[in-house]
Amino acid sequence: MAAAGGLGAVVLLVAILFATAAGGSSGGYTVRAIFDDAANVIGGEDVKVDGVKVGTVGSVTPTPTGKAAVTLDIANPGFQDFRDDATCTIKPQALIGEKYVDCLPTQPRAEGTPLPPPLARIPAHREGAGEWLLPVQRTSSPVGVDQLSDINHLPENQRLAIIINELGAGLAGRGSDLNAVLHRSNPALREFEKVLGILASENKLLGNLAVESAQALAPITRDRRQFAEFFAQSNTVSTASARHRGAIAESLASFPAFLRQLGPALKRLEAFSAQTIPVFQDLAVAAPGVNRTFESLPGFSNSSTQFFKSLGRASKGIESGLVATQPLLNRFETLGKAATPFASNFSQLLTSVRSTGGLERLLDLIFLGANNANGYNALGHFIRANGVGALCAFYKTIPVRECNANFINLAASTAQASSTASGTTLAAARVAAIAHGATASQALAEYPGSETAAAPLGAVSPTSGSAKAQPVGGASAGTTYYTPGGESSEASGMLLNYLLGE
Repeated sequence: MAAAGGLGAVVLLVAILFATAAGGSSGGYTVRAIFDDAANVIGGEDVKVDGVKVGTVGSVTPTPTGKAAVTLDIANPGFQDFRDDATCTIKPQALIGEKYVDCLPTQPRAEGTPLPPPLARIPAHREGAGEWLLPVQRTSSPVGVDQLSDINHLPENQRLAIIINELGAGLAGRGSDLNAVLHRSNPALREFEKVLGILASENKLLGNLAVESAQALAPITRDRRQFAEFFAQSNTVSTASARHRGAIAESLASFPAFLRQLGPALKRLEAFSAQTIPVFQDLAVAAPGVNRTFESLPGFSNSSTQFFKSLGRASKGIESGLVATQPLLNRFETLGKAATPFASNFSQLLTSVRSTGGLERLLDLIFLGANNANGYNALGHFIRANGVGALCAFYKTIPVRECNANFINLAASTAQASSTASGTTLAAARVAAIAHGATASQALAEYPGSETAAAPLGAVSPTSGSAKAQPVGGASAGTTYYTPGGESSEASGMLLNYLLGE
């Protein structure tokens, strides 16, 4: 009894499941699709959307109008929303005759476009009440390849006779139905008819497209060899790329990181480009000059050619001279080797002089010595000291005939004296005249005569006995003598005469 009760429960459960699959009364989503022909479609076959199973075929029943009603139990919740533009087609699943139903719940449309209304629901008290009705206009049942192959064993004339006979018997007086069936038999025909309609409405545009295409293809036609060569080379490149697809894939994988690093580099390049704009503007200004330079280069090159030719000829002429200098160069080399120790010692000497300040002291000596021996005032340069390089440079205790150096030439005391109103010498008078603005020629014209033959006015002759010549520095001093005079302007004249080197 317990076993019988368990078996009855299992049978009841199976019955409930079949009832649910067939009638859809359990609250599932069932579509009742009407087909012209549902041959070889049985319950339990797949219902697919874009190749993905979304449900199964529930039942296949005839309709009062001679059609086939196929119930589609959609189990996938994501596809339980068929719209009135939905389509379903019976397609072969294998070569042994199995079928499946391929559906499209709604047609593709642009994003944001409103959805069409859902399918109409079958009202109560009608067959399939509560199910969603997909009319025969939205379905198609193409003839399968297996059905066409059934008549291939007969000769062609018999096949044609069979087709005409069957068509004549089955379609007599039903031309409109045949037209509708043909349109529904293959969705491709229906879509092709839509395409033809679109093309018919755009015939003018298509005509213009044909004309413009001919114009665009004319250059390609003229260069068809190059065009064909392009495709041939593209094939070669593609083949080579296929051999290195691993490296290309690795490069593409590294490409995003490269782009991230390229961004800052491009920004720096943009800044550099902005900074180079003034440079190129200056180059545009300098371009005419650069052009003239390049235009002058041919002439310069020709002149350079003549110069190098002349240089070559001259080189041939001086070749013997250069060869003749070889012994001299050998002697210079020997001299250089012999002078190496001297140069080394002289270099050490100069380095020591430079480091100890000897060069500066030498220059100080020259500068200070020159200042001690020379002077400069409003009248010009004058000599403070005069070096004597003769017998008179040594110390003498007795007069020497060759060193008779005196401030006044005593031998000229008897000559004609040329004096001025003030009693000074001719040289002093001439200097005074020049100091008052006269030129040298004017001073000579105003005070003519020779200085060597004249003596200062009022000078006492050594023969007059009024004064005696004394050695400079005392009786025991050197041999330089002078004759002292009275307190007058003669003393200043003698001093100026000495300072001026007269």
